Amino acid sequence: MTEQKRRYFGTDGIRGRVGDGAITPDFVLKLGWAIGRVLAKERNSKVLIGKDTRISGYMFESALQAGLSAAGVDVYLMGPMPTPAVAYLTRTFHAQAGIVISASHNPYHDNGIKFFSDKGTKLPDSVELAIEAMLDQPIRTVDSAYLGKAHRIADAAGRYIEFCKSVFPNEMTLEGLHIVVDCAHGATYHIAPNVLRELGAEVTEIGTQPNGLNINKECGATHLTALQNKVLETKADLGIALDGDGDRIMMVTENGRPIDGDEILYMLAVTAQNQGQLQGGVVGTLMTNFALEKELDKRRIPFVRAKVGDRYVIEELVKRDWYLGGENSGHVINRQHHTTGDGIIAGLQVLAAMYQEQKSLEKLSCDFHKLPQVLINVRFESDKQPLESENVKSVVREVESALAGTGRVLLRKSGTEPLIRVMVEGENEAKVKAFAQQIANEVEAATN
Repeated sequence: MTEQKRRYFGTDGIRGRVGDGAITPDFVLKLGWAIGRVLAKERNSKVLIGKDTRISGYMFESALQAGLSAAGVDVYLMGPMPTPAVAYLTRTFHAQAGIVISASHNPYHDNGIKFFSDKGTKLPDSVELAIEAMLDQPIRTVDSAYLGKAHRIADAAGRYIEFCKSVFPNEMTLEGLHIVVDCAHGATYHIAPNVLRELGAEVTEIGTQPNGLNINKECGATHLTALQNKVLETKADLGIALDGDGDRIMMVTENGRPIDGDEILYMLAVTAQNQGQLQGGVVGTLMTNFALEKELDKRRIPFVRAKVGDRYVIEELVKRDWYLGGENSGHVINRQHHTTGDGIIAGLQVLAAMYQEQKSLEKLSCDFHKLPQVLINVRFESDKQPLESENVKSVVREVESALAGTGRVLLRKSGTEPLIRVMVEGENEAKVKAFAQQIANEVEAATN
């Protein structure tokens, strides 16, 4: 079966507007039961549940708990915890699965469900399809003697703080660094500032007052203006922005310049190479900036692209036994330390690279320059196939010929919305914009 046949699962779990489609309490209750049946088939199975700070998290936590209990599965509740923390604690508690209630970088009125296996990795497509198949079956509650019990993990935050600190080398310190951290009013609000302070940094925190409605609102990794302003205002050495569930990171230099996932990958790869610690190469995605591929090639660092989605990056890393990979959106993975993308740990790695190279963030990143990239989203009806249009294919060939190896064209369907993403990269920004618009116009014509 192919990914296209999945009814509910997108690029990263199930996500949507609260009250619509699959994001309703009754559906989530049944989803909990289905997960219990598929992932936790033995008696005495346990599943961990964490969530971000959005107001609907309480409702869905209760629904999941009820479904899992009906399937005979014990539930361990963590409260607000970053997505990568759930992955880590699922492994350390030897649970059969971990569940995160989060819509990541989306606004508060959205929510979603993500899953981790007993190994702390994203579920493969085959397991997601098995859960979807189980959703077609009627709920059968186990005998009362075998109903799942609920427990609360009181020290989950402390455990995860200690884990994050453990990946930062003992001989290094953050003393003397002033860091602004923006937690997007999300799940890292009680984790990230403490990690940085306990490693010696002076910390100014923003986005650490969640109220259920302000998650990702004009803050965090998708809205850097607040962080840039605070870094410049306080004359800090750098800024770190996390998203609502803490699995992605963006950074800001002392000059207020934004640093994305591609640049972070570059800095980590080059530093690891300089230190003789780079195993194999780097995995990016179809959206990774062409400049990263070119710069790594100059340094003879192998580079491959995976499908968009951090789980596909991890699959490629595992297949090749490489450590380092990620997405320009800020999902950065180092398999040496973790099984999934982790914004806090990626930030600590960049700070360790600064320490090793004795450079500021500005200087560490200054020799990498991204190519201009233009992305245009074109909405389409589900019954249309604009990517199959001969006119679309023809204009893509024309643009690729005009770029003549100095850039690239990518057309892909969104994994979460009915959109065709038209992306063009090249050396000349004006030309790139014109090319992208030319293709987008043709895609739009093919949808009518």
